[in-house]
Amino acid sequence: MKISEIRELSTSDIEERIETEKSLLLKLRMNHAVSPLDNPLKIPATKKNIARMKTELRQRRLEEKQKAGSEEDKG
Repeated sequence: MKISEIRELSTSDIEERIETEKSLLLKLRMNHAVSPLDNPLKIPATKKNIARMKTELRQRRLEEKQKAGSEEDKG
């Protein structure tokens, strides 16, 4: 998933996708421990997707705090 695709999602959608990706990562790791995956590069790709989504979520929350802080200074 590209960062441009992530930015188009709402905050709640990103949170849901993070949980989905985490469960997928867990399944991939378990399956890989039992028998080798056809494409073991899916594991780091999934980790990177989770990191991208978490980064975007963090940026949104920081922007909200900055907006709230600047509104308090005005009022």
